Amino acid sequence: VAPYERPALSKAYLFPEGAARLPGFHVCVGSGGERLLPEWYKEKGIELILSTEIVKADLPANTLVSAAGETFKYQILIIATGSTVIKLTDFGVQGADAKNIFYLREIDDADKLVEAIKAKKNGKAVIVGGGYIGLELGAALKINNLDVSMVYPEPWCMPRLFTSGIAAFYEGYYANKGIKIIKGTVAVGFTSDSNGEVKEVQLKDGRVLEADIVVVGVGGRPLTALFKGQVEEETGGIKTDAFFKTSVPTVYAVGDVATFPLKLYNELRRVEHVDHARKSAEQAVKAIKGLEKGQSVDEYDYLPYFYSRSFDLAWQFYGDNVGDTVLFGDNNPQSPKPKFGSYWIKDGKVVGAFLEGGSAEENQAIAKVAKLQPKAENLDALTKE
Repeated sequence: VAPYERPALSKAYLFPEGAARLPGFHVCVGSGGERLLPEWYKEKGIELILSTEIVKADLPANTLVSAAGETFKYQILIIATGSTVIKLTDFGVQGADAKNIFYLREIDDADKLVEAIKAKKNGKAVIVGGGYIGLELGAALKINNLDVSMVYPEPWCMPRLFTSGIAAFYEGYYANKGIKIIKGTVAVGFTSDSNGEVKEVQLKDGRVLEADIVVVGVGGRPLTALFKGQVEEETGGIKTDAFFKTSVPTVYAVGDVATFPLKLYNELRRVEHVDHARKSAEQAVKAIKGLEKGQSVDEYDYLPYFYSRSFDLAWQFYGDNVGDTVLFGDNNPQSPKPKFGSYWIKDGKVVGAFLEGGSAEENQAIAKVAKLQPKAENLDALTKE
């Protein structure tokens, strides 16, 4: 299938009515760009080679080899392999290979989950993990009238980004929707029925949950194994410069796999998000074209950006979530129209900003705050602004 917008899989693809389907969400509709159907590639003279897995990369020889034994030569290579999901079977969790235990990464995964939702009407679903996938799929399964429980080991959801104050709102909102939240424990085993379908989830704290469907979202892993030992690596990714060029001059790396200089904070970082995936790819192409034409290109100057949507909620975050935090607005999960946010303050400057329920203009405003990093000596004053 031609490249598509992966974020749709955990959101509109799972709606009971008016669900998103291809060709509706081929790239680049997610960023408001043109929808690139398979014909577009032909028109532009781009050869789109589908259903072909590359199993070997020989960077010194500028060569790739497919599973079918085909050889591809290149002058410039862009590594855009992204991430793969971490599976419970990777850790040898007992019974984790049962049927109806799902991971969400590809459109095939989403199709299988949609089938299971139809087959297990009004059944019980257990979500393992309290990150993006957990929260978005918890909402999607609830909208499909399943009885949903969420299980995660951390003291609150989305711990890599949310403060306890932000998380308390979402946990309260989900609880009001009838989702059961079980924190501080993990799934240690699954039992299945005579058809091999999952029926119970065993938790480390001894509890047992009934389950017709299990969805696991416990993180991803950048797909860099093909290039091991051939390019310089850093913090789990392939090290690049501000133009996404790797230690091998003919090879670039973009998206989840790239560890790049984050100019705003003067540090090397790897970012797993669709916004950076799009923008890093654009930067690499600009740099490649610039080299061809002998034109200089500005260094990548990225403002980290994350967002999510579930139920009637939508939040955006810009910047860095380090330092002291200030919560402002109405974060009561019972409110008919909750709207609240948070600032992160480090060294007397606002470095990060989060907003739930913001308008497009308000979201642009918090992005500007995170980029410009205004002084903020008085935290109490900030809560009222």
